[in-house]
Amino acid sequence: MEGTASSPNPTDDTSIVWTVHVEVRLAPKSRRRVDIVQSLVRDFIHSSYERLSLPSVLHGWDANSVLASSVERIALAESACPASSLPLDRVTLQIHTYQPSESDIIEEYSNGPSNESGDQVLAASVCELPCRSWEGLWDSLFYPDHLKLKLLDYIHTTFVLSDAGVDFNLVSWNRVILLHGPPGTGKTSLCRALAQKLSIRLSHRYTQARLLEINSHSLFSRWFSESGKLVQRLFNNIMEMVEDEDCFVVVLIDEVESLTAARAGAMAGTEPSDGLRVVNALLTQLDKLKQRKNVFVMSTSNLAKAIDSAFVDRADIIQYIDLPPREAIYEILRSALCEFIAKGILQEVAVPSLEDALFNEQNDGYFVNDDVTSHRARKERIGKELFRLADKCREQGLSGRALRRLPVLALAQYINGGVRVSNAVSSSNEMPPNGRFQTDTNVWLDAMTKVVNNRRVEHGNLG
Repeated sequence: MEGTASSPNPTDDTSIVWTVHVEVRLAPKSRRRVDIVQSLVRDFIHSSYERLSLPSVLHGWDANSVLASSVERIALAESACPASSLPLDRVTLQIHTYQPSESDIIEEYSNGPSNESGDQVLAASVCELPCRSWEGLWDSLFYPDHLKLKLLDYIHTTFVLSDAGVDFNLVSWNRVILLHGPPGTGKTSLCRALAQKLSIRLSHRYTQARLLEINSHSLFSRWFSESGKLVQRLFNNIMEMVEDEDCFVVVLIDEVESLTAARAGAMAGTEPSDGLRVVNALLTQLDKLKQRKNVFVMSTSNLAKAIDSAFVDRADIIQYIDLPPREAIYEILRSALCEFIAKGILQEVAVPSLEDALFNEQNDGYFVNDDVTSHRARKERIGKELFRLADKCREQGLSGRALRRLPVLALAQYINGGVRVSNAVSSSNEMPPNGRFQTDTNVWLDAMTKVVNNRRVEHGNLG
């Protein structure tokens, strides 16, 4: 069972056994039976570990020839347990095997009939899940208050209620969530990552999973009456997918506030009544979908005040996604730094985790060390520099999207494409294994500071 709130400190209660999800990514050409792979993974974990770090990527399993030929990656996912590690005797393993699809888009829908000019807008696309291009997306998103786990817990609860046969007339849920907030905060990415995660976690229930992604503003065609037909066609396809009880379907309605403009305009008489019929049809279809437990609806909005109240009323969870706080910015910058180090663009250096960096910040000066070149001192300095950058970024109100661009700009504008090196490296006559000199991490951090400062100036000129 999962931990409960009955104990003041659940991690101290040795009677609690925590569920740990193990995600096993199969090789593209693997044809090994899933139960055999799961059994071997379970045996490997029990024979190799006494404690499990959460989350983490496991290593050493490729010593087994069957796993080496069938598996690409084994990872321990997040757990409801607040501790960062657990002894194996307090863990129950839930192993999920999955094989990512190499193809992203399997079908597309345009917003109107063909015409001579050929200018059509993509209204919706269907993606097979899990897909290769979204691997790692879940781990790259950082939100406070365990938001990602809370969304997973909500969806798990809906399955518990459906499996128990709870009467909809007494207890109602719509399987609809609404994420709203400023642009660039990762709302759409979070929906895609959540769909990917669900397809993995539910692989034991469904043999197939798909994401149908709808652009709301494209539902309204410039050809009168065509919008209603498009919506009907989209939902006919959704219903066909849902009819297959072995297929899990996630519907993503992006920029859902676009529906409000058409509906409000139609009611005010400034827009054709076609817009009103489209939105009413959409809401009716959502009411039908809630009866099926193998479908889930996600939606995003940048303009909360413009969201149709009828749609808001159907959302079980209405979650505000704000600009990233200081800790989330640190994690975003840290992940970029670690990626550059892993790919050989920056020199290898120890980068402290958020937990370690916060501890060092709170205990500044506690460790007395005259050797400023020591490993610990260098690691602490990296953490301080990243926090200093995080504070600058927070002051400017940078979104997650903007933060992800900063490392590229730093390399392009101030490091000559990543070939500038420190004095220690430039004095060496040896060429690095990758065939190019690596940039010193301190040089990159200085370049990042310049980019952030320059951004403040340039955006100030806008207005």
